Amino acid sequence: MADFPSKVNTETSSHSYGSEQGGNSLRGLVGNITTMVDVYFAQSIPAILMMIEIFLGMLHWALIASTDYTALPVYGWVMFVAVTTWILTTILYLLILCGVHRRLTFVPWPITVMLYYGIAVVLYLTAFLANAATVNAFSVRFYNYAAAASFFGAMVTLAYGTSAFLSYLEWKGDGGNAATSTVPT
Repeated sequence: MADFPSKVNTETSSHSYGSEQGGNSLRGLVGNITTMVDVYFAQSIPAILMMIEIFLGMLHWALIASTDYTALPVYGWVMFVAVTTWILTTILYLLILCGVHRRLTFVPWPITVMLYYGIAVVLYLTAFLANAATVNAFSVRFYNYAAAASFFGAMVTLAYGTSAFLSYLEWKGDGGNAATSTVPT
């Protein structure tokens, strides 16, 4: 019984997918990619909020781009904030989804994410207010686009605010509930 672990071979196959000529190296590549994706993060509330921010942010800047946004200089700011935060949120989502934040240990990720969301809320709030204040300045032709962009700007601002609050709670690290962390004796 003592020599049982030495007699067991857990290797199911000696087949190497990428090493043989004519082999299917794509199968090995897909296996490596799926092990890199953090499925638990993808199903979490912060990830869902990030996907909402990405989707609504894309709608927001697409609606702004559909108007004659060069007619009012303030829409340059709105477009800059919308596109920049959309790109940065997409990059941040992919970094966390692929687990890059675990490999870059020199970056304090909880405070970095909290600061990003705090800055994004302030920028998006100013962009939303500028967007909402100038909706009536557009002609009848672009009024609906500007009004819809203002609505989606408000929704993205709320989503960023919620993410900022959640990232603050994660950064603060409440330590858990004392009642649930004690072990009954």
